[in-house]
Amino acid sequence: MLRLITGIRGASGFGSASTAEEVTEGIDASGFTVIVTGGASGIGWETARVLALRKAHVIIAARNMEAANEAKQRILNENRAARIDVQKLDLSSMKSVKAFADNFLALNLPLNILINNAGIMFCPFQLSEDGIEMQFATNHIGHFYLTNLLLDKMKETARATGIGGRIVNLSSVAHLVCPYEGIRFHNINDKDSYQDKLAYGQSKLANLLHANELSRRLQEEGANITVNSVHPGLIMTNLMRHSAFLMRILRVFTCFLWKNVPQGAATTCYVSLHPSLKGVTGKYFVDCNEYKPSKLARDEVLARNLWDFSNNLVNASQKIDK
Repeated sequence: MLRLITGIRGASGFGSASTAEEVTEGIDASGFTVIVTGGASGIGWETARVLALRKAHVIIAARNMEAANEAKQRILNENRAARIDVQKLDLSSMKSVKAFADNFLALNLPLNILINNAGIMFCPFQLSEDGIEMQFATNHIGHFYLTNLLLDKMKETARATGIGGRIVNLSSVAHLVCPYEGIRFHNINDKDSYQDKLAYGQSKLANLLHANELSRRLQEEGANITVNSVHPGLIMTNLMRHSAFLMRILRVFTCFLWKNVPQGAATTCYVSLHPSLKGVTGKYFVDCNEYKPSKLARDEVLARNLWDFSNNLVNASQKIDK
């Protein structure tokens, strides 16, 4: 907490006050292809902007194509040499996730870095078109499915280039505020017991567990890909649109805990690009430094159960589509 308030730098040399540009200064990402989900606004846009500034080819994956094209133009207005493309992706729809992956793979591009950034927060109860509670569907299942669909391309790229791929899941300190059992496997879609903040925390815990289990599996098979999760910090963005009034009040009393957008994107950019993290996997980062997550987030049995549960949801949806 003291480090967050004061901006004191940790072992990485960076801290809560560091910006995305600062933590990537001097890094040449030319030759890298990066996908950033939710890259049309907020810290996703800043992540896309800075990675393009470091010469990466960035694919902005977004649900709102008008906003995505405007985001692309804003980056190009600042950096004419930026390589930015946009593709439609609605993470709450497995059909859309599959279409995005198919379209990307058809481009025959390499894929070095996947940043699972997009998300929704504190929304009223709603089921996705696949019949899954919306926060869990968007924040976790969509990214779980997308990652699986793109994993072979990442492995192929890592083998061909000899450069390790990196997957970054945006989690949150909110993973601490979740149901007591962690993931409510047996009543994930129960409207009567739904609490928006617990559901959000559950989805953020799922992001952490997914990263840890995928990291374990990739290490087991010897794949040259790392998987880590990050907490970006408290930032006032469109993510908070369902609770903007409450958050503005909260911010008055906790102003010293909040970051601006360039600071909020720093940890994502650090974990995505910094050479000091070569080979580092299965970790959780806060303020550009490794941090110990909750006991539930470190539960290997829970992570395996979530993996199987998520696979079953994806497989069930695919059978319905057929």
